[in-house]
Amino acid sequence: MEINKMWDKYPELKGDLEEVILLMDRNVKCKDKKIENSIKELIYSGGKLLRPSFSIIASRFGNYDKEKSRAVAAALEILHMATLVHDDIIDDADTRRGKETIQSKYGKNYAVYIGDYLFCVCFKLLATHSASLASIKMDTKAMEKICLGEINQMNSKFSLDTSSRKYLSRISGKTAELFALSFYSGASESGCSEKLSKMFFNIGHNIGMAFQIIDDILDYTSNDEELGKPAVSDIKQGIFNLPLIYAINENKKAFKFIEGKEFLEDSDVDIIMDLVYEYKGVDKAMDVAVKYTNKAFKLIDKLPENQYKYILKEVVEKLLDRTA
Repeated sequence: MEINKMWDKYPELKGDLEEVILLMDRNVKCKDKKIENSIKELIYSGGKLLRPSFSIIASRFGNYDKEKSRAVAAALEILHMATLVHDDIIDDADTRRGKETIQSKYGKNYAVYIGDYLFCVCFKLLATHSASLASIKMDTKAMEKICLGEINQMNSKFSLDTSSRKYLSRISGKTAELFALSFYSGASESGCSEKLSKMFFNIGHNIGMAFQIIDDILDYTSNDEELGKPAVSDIKQGIFNLPLIYAINENKKAFKFIEGKEFLEDSDVDIIMDLVYEYKGVDKAMDVAVKYTNKAFKLIDKLPENQYKYILKEVVEKLLDRTA
């Protein structure tokens, strides 16, 4: 089993993540081997396992119960995988983490069922391993926010009537919510106080916001191989990210050629890239990412003293200081 190299420095945490993967593997067994094998491909596809790692780190600030902690972490990663499968269907994506997507390999109909099955596995894990009712409620609330974020994104495609506020609201549900939930669930399920659990929630929110903004910036600074997915794919489908929104708000007339289109050609994207740099869209977006990053670190500094506080700090520094 290969775990992302970023965890090599933290053998205890890496061991937890290995057990999380094995737990996911055991819980996706079903009579339809095509479904089971396709999900196992996802499980072993080499993701960073950020959400389960954050959940486990937070759990180390309470009364750590390895069985429950790993089950909650596994449920969160399964939930994340379900959202990715459905995302790829909506985006008609061919690759994810450098590999063929479920919807590309097996078709959209099959991918829908796989995503739905993963949601079932998520709640099965929580129910089987005695997660609290409060945790399950938090999960359902997070799923609601994620779905609404996706709907908001779909409804705003190719719209020049956009703003940084609308974008931040969208990614708060689409990305940051699951980061926040991961921290909160790990802390809450290990018996941390509500005050500390909420602090972890806010840490996750700020990390998630910065992470998504940086991810969007990479569309303008990286290539397909570095990203593990097609660069500027969101832009081609009319999903306008923060660098582009800042540029549009500087000179909406320059982007009028976008209106009314259902898909952007490479030539359109070339023009957009030039305009985004002309109007300092990347620089402005990076300033926002830095603000969220700083908020996250200020909150991390307030956490109780233990070795995992410093592990978290190191991991977040690497995560938010990246080129790909």
